[in-house]
Formats: sequence, structure tokens, C-alpha cells
Amino acid sequence: MSEIIDAAVVALSEKVQGFDGVAKFVVTGEGAIMVDGDGVRAGDEAADVTLTADAETFKAILDGDLNPTAAFMSGKLTVDGSMGMAMQLGATLG
Repeated sequence: MSEIIDAAVVALSEKVQGFDGVAKFVVTGEGAIMVDGDGVRAGDEAADVTLTADAETFKAILDGDLNPTAAFMSGKLTVDGSMGMAMQLGATLG
């Protein structure tokens, strides 16, 4: 597992509590992170929504330097699946 994924699991765990659904963050070239009602963990399983970004974009979102909606609108973040769930996560992160 990459250091980026390990750090992201820690950062997301601090921000996301009791998420109702299953989401997957794919960090291109690094791996994937699952977020669900049980918490945050490294993994690559089926999800209601999959958000994909490169490591730089993902780090900027986690650090609060890039709004998730702005990342999506600029094409730096792609969403596959439930847009409502993506917006719920975006509100948690942004």
C-alpha cells in the first residue's frame, strides 16, 4: 500500500464519521480507499459512488486547498455513480 493511501485513510477518518452509503476514492496510480458506515479503510470494493483523482488533486481536497465541487467542475475529479452521495461527501470534505 502506498504512503499516499495510508495518509489519506488517516485524514479521511478524521473528517468522515458515520457515512450512510458506500463510497470509493480512487487515487490514480496509488490505490483506492473505501468509506462506509464502518469507517475508512484501504480497499477496492463495489461502491455506490466512485470518485477518481490524481494524487495531487486528492491531497489538495483533503488539505482544504481545493473545493471538491471545483475539482469536479474543472475535470480534475470524476464521479461515477450516485451524484447525491458524492455531494454529501463533498460537503463533508469541503
